[in-house]
Amino acid sequence: MTLFRRSKLLPPLVGLLALGGGGVLYAQLEGADRGVAPVDSASTLEVTGIEVDVTGKSAAEARLAGWKQAQALGWKALWAKTTGRPRSEAPGLPDSVLNGIVSSIVIEDEQIGPTRYIARLGILFDRARTGQMLGVGGQMRRSAPMLVIPVMQTGSSQYSFEYRNEWQRAWARYRTGGSPVDYVRPAGSGIDPLLLNAAQTGRPGRGWWRLLLDQYGAADVVMPHVHLQRSYPGGPASATFTARFGPDGRVIERFTLRVASSAGIPKLLNAGVERLDAAYSRALAAGYLAPDPSLAIQEPAIAQLLETMEPVEASTAEIPVQTGGAVASFTIQVDTPDAGSVNAAELSVSRIRGVTSALTTSLALGGTSVMKVTFAGDGAGFAAALQAQGWTVQGLGTNLRISRAATPPPDGP
Repeated sequence: MTLFRRSKLLPPLVGLLALGGGGVLYAQLEGADRGVAPVDSASTLEVTGIEVDVTGKSAAEARLAGWKQAQALGWKALWAKTTGRPRSEAPGLPDSVLNGIVSSIVIEDEQIGPTRYIARLGILFDRARTGQMLGVGGQMRRSAPMLVIPVMQTGSSQYSFEYRNEWQRAWARYRTGGSPVDYVRPAGSGIDPLLLNAAQTGRPGRGWWRLLLDQYGAADVVMPHVHLQRSYPGGPASATFTARFGPDGRVIERFTLRVASSAGIPKLLNAGVERLDAAYSRALAAGYLAPDPSLAIQEPAIAQLLETMEPVEASTAEIPVQTGGAVASFTIQVDTPDAGSVNAAELSVSRIRGVTSALTTSLALGGTSVMKVTFAGDGAGFAAALQAQGWTVQGLGTNLRISRAATPPPDGP
């Protein structure tokens, strides 16, 4: 009786658990404000931290003068960064030329007075126009695509794309166009929170990593980690940044930054992203940021496939095949239990005189694949040629199905 009562109560309990599990899955994916779209910086060159302090007859005039001064200082900084020479040797450009190559001005911090303007600005230069003046053509050598999974730790909790956070925002707004590392930055929306969570960064297994990297079009993964600590609400804060690389989480560099109040945490994280990018760039130059060969999806070698192919015994009898007529296209279905059978079928069909192409358009290992064949002749001649290759042909017209004759079982004792 006890077993019977449990079996009666089991379906409602299973249904309740199923509803609860469905609610959890829905809660993990719901919400339109989960992700932060990364800034596209492929067409710009950026210089940050340009400080200006100018005066004018009015606040607007002082601000305009500060922006003009920032453009000139930004050009000298970009020239020195690109050429590796002192800023004093940078050629001077008039305001008309600077207005043509500067695409936008980013206000990092500013203080506007009645006649004075103090600010820290970032200058974005057009990559195509400025690259021609710098002699770099707007192109640069970059690394293999690296998937970015930013992990933030506050207290004892770690999270990545589970919900929107300041560390994710910092990586999203960082302009990576000038970095030699080709970062692949997910937006954090859709299925990203389920695939790219903090727990995934601690799994060294290569199988699941191969699927993730192939899904996001990356060759390897970088996992920038930050551990944020606040002394008290609104008080001083410190952050320990760690540059990790690869599924094994190899540490490239670790450093700590501090701010006097919690209001400066966004600036603290921005500075951390810049230093982490510099660390990854140095690792790339030293050869440590090469993709892990174990993460590559290995295709079967052609030599191994040829070894697994069974030899096809073609008939020596001369079978008249009508060729030389109009070129017709045939759709052939063939059983392909493994990869070797696919290559064997294509090779056998392509040997037929009059066949100009034989390509597998729908591959189904362990099932029935579809092959498109063009043949200079009629259907009867093509079917006769297939039978001469040892195939059993079924169907009429341009839709055929071919198979090998089944091997008879061995005689019993």
